[in-house]
Amino acid sequence: QVQLVESGGGSVQAGGSLRLSCASSQYSVNSGRLAWFRQAPGKEREGVAAVTGDGRTNYQSSVEDRFTISKDNTNNTLYLQMDRLKLEDTAMYYCAAGLRYGWLPLSLQPAAYVYWGQGTQVTVSS
Repeated sequence: QVQLVESGGGSVQAGGSLRLSCASSQYSVNSGRLAWFRQAPGKEREGVAAVTGDGRTNYQSSVEDRFTISKDNTNNTLYLQMDRLKLEDTAMYYCAAGLRYGWLPLSLQPAAYVYWGQGTQVTVSS
């Protein structure tokens, strides 16, 4: 059974940095088809970044110059480095894995992914 466990969230001041981790079991991050999503209170879940097996990436435009998605195949872990955090980055962050049939790689649509973690909270304050 695939398990994705996020960690690394917390509270940080605007302009600061956090690195989120997503430890995967029974799903090889080497295969890619991985993504980070976030959901703020009262808002829909939105895609933040995605990565393929060969390291190609896709970012939501609001984060593409501040966030970096990466994966460690040895440790079977997905990461999201978040720099220059803004108030509007406050949300619960989720990792997702495994594209559903018919969806293109690097999709940032929640419906595209099969497996989900429980989330880690990121709170950015002024």
